[in-house]
Amino acid sequence: MLLQNKVILVVGAGGLLGREIVRSVVREGGRVIAADMDKASVSGLAQEFGKKSVFPVQIDITDNSSIESVFDIAAEFGLKITGAVNSAYPRNKNYGRKVLEVTYQDFCENLSLHLGGYFLFMQFCARYAKEKQLEFSLVNISSIYGVIAPRFDIYAGTEMTVPVEYAASKSALIHLNSYFTAFTKGTRFRVNSVSPGGIFDQQDENFLEAYRSHSRSIGMLNKESVVGPIIFLLSDSSEYVCGQNMVVDDAFSV
Repeated sequence: MLLQNKVILVVGAGGLLGREIVRSVVREGGRVIAADMDKASVSGLAQEFGKKSVFPVQIDITDNSSIESVFDIAAEFGLKITGAVNSAYPRNKNYGRKVLEVTYQDFCENLSLHLGGYFLFMQFCARYAKEKQLEFSLVNISSIYGVIAPRFDIYAGTEMTVPVEYAASKSALIHLNSYFTAFTKGTRFRVNSVSPGGIFDQQDENFLEAYRSHSRSIGMLNKESVVGPIIFLLSDSSEYVCGQNMVVDDAFSV
């Protein structure tokens, strides 16, 4: 098993992808601190796998004291965190408007919440690994829309769009990985990201067909399809993979 004896902190563990990451880490022999803004959303995972495998906690990645408290809770249980996945999705109530309707205030606030939160969490993990002199692998969840411009044609006739704050945050996040990698050379901390294509979640069939037309075969990915690269990056098999972005999108971005 790839993650035997590892303790992985999964942020956003109550989400569609986050829950699947938790399950895969446990199946690969790891223990999970399942963290989410909504602690109730991860409590069921502890019941599913047992309290010795999954520890549910609350976290707000935009609050340094909240992040610190999660690491303190882990220490109280005698757990040394060896890796983390950040799949959090913080945003304000106006998030999701089309670009010409987004206000300057909302744009700035959403970048602060999303990119700023990812920065704060990455900073804390890097400091933790350096101070504890631990091997630590952080995997950030970015997006293909941090790599390419949105394919707006697939959203025609729907209420969906790609929020401009999302694209800007995910693009910047990929560069933050490189920045932290360069800065933390000489430590045992490493950070990479995975940029998934769209993940199937009962979307409209016309949208799914439009999306599939840009892909190699399957189109929208099943959540299980994204988890393999994440597990690889958390494992010792990727020990020398640092500062990289792994695209998983069935050729949608090509």
